[in-house]
Amino acid sequence: MSFTEVGTITARTVTYKDADGDGGAAPTIGKLSLAPNKTYDLTVQILDETKTPVANVGDEVAEEKDEHLFVYTPTPANLMTVTITDKDSRNFPVGLSGKAVTGAAGTGKLQVVLRHQPPVGGNPVKNGTPGPGGSDFDGIFDVEIK
Repeated sequence: MSFTEVGTITARTVTYKDADGDGGAAPTIGKLSLAPNKTYDLTVQILDETKTPVANVGDEVAEEKDEHLFVYTPTPANLMTVTITDKDSRNFPVGLSGKAVTGAAGTGKLQVVLRHQPPVGGNPVKNGTPGPGGSDFDGIFDVEIK
């Protein structure tokens, strides 16, 4: 994920790497450091580095945006707010891009979940909430606002 402070070109990036996928090795998770009381443009890039060449899974999520939803949950809640800015064909949020507004200095966590919400019986189930479907990704990032 990249966080670029609005009005600047400086991006702060945090990564989650899971070299063996569903294997037994623990993922490598970066720490996100942002400035307090700032607004950031948020973008998400998803790569499958187990493939040669590297596969851009974010393209698949964008193509199937009617079936996907990113859910961003900061803890504590006043750490930051994340507003999703990209929408699917039915005007529901997707979450490959958004705005993040930080609160006061502090530390916490940001949980990022990618929900897969495919149609059931040919009928869409995605309704803009995390409820329907299952999780394709669930990661928790340490966050420092300083």
